[in-house]
Amino acid sequence: MATVPLPLTTVDLRPPPYALDALEPHMSKQTLEYHWGKHHRSYVDNLKKQIEGTELATKSLEEIVKVSYNNGQPTAAFNNAGQAWNHEFFWLSMSPDGGKAPEGELLGLLKRDFGSYDQFVTQFKQAGATQFGSGWAWLTIQDGKLTVQNSPNAINPLVFGHTPLLVADVWEHAYYLDYQNRRPDYLTTFMNELVSWDAVAKRLQAALSES
Repeated sequence: MATVPLPLTTVDLRPPPYALDALEPHMSKQTLEYHWGKHHRSYVDNLKKQIEGTELATKSLEEIVKVSYNNGQPTAAFNNAGQAWNHEFFWLSMSPDGGKAPEGELLGLLKRDFGSYDQFVTQFKQAGATQFGSGWAWLTIQDGKLTVQNSPNAINPLVFGHTPLLVADVWEHAYYLDYQNRRPDYLTTFMNELVSWDAVAKRLQAALSES
């Protein structure tokens, strides 16, 4: 099944759009069982408890992220909301037939804004490899320009008004069972074998149509 960028709205634990063993050998079923089945699940469950009976319970997950970030002074719900959103976006950034290279307008914009596709890949992997501790590497679009950035913990580009197109999870639980401490190897495999460029292209088109 092709990965599509589904709306990230309600606070629910949705399964990835592929079987838990579908990313093997690049990402193991065991990793997905722990990462999605335990880590992601705990963020969703904890967030539901935190917002029950509050005004946040009526908001979408994206709205909860933005509101609970509270202009850089996060409220109690932010970490679980950010992590729930980030993880769902991560699952939707991958595909069993992923990797290779993008095409069309997306490829053209990557060449325009990074000099070449290979230079983009280098910058993206460097962003993930140099993120100290736990966090994320992102491809975003802001003011019509593609940029690479990283973020710690639960932070994501939404809180800065940027539109995310692609993310790699660089928390240790994302890769340690398969790659141990070799984060750069994990990022290389992510780019070469797992990225759903179809999902990224659809997100790009949605962002451009709203600008």
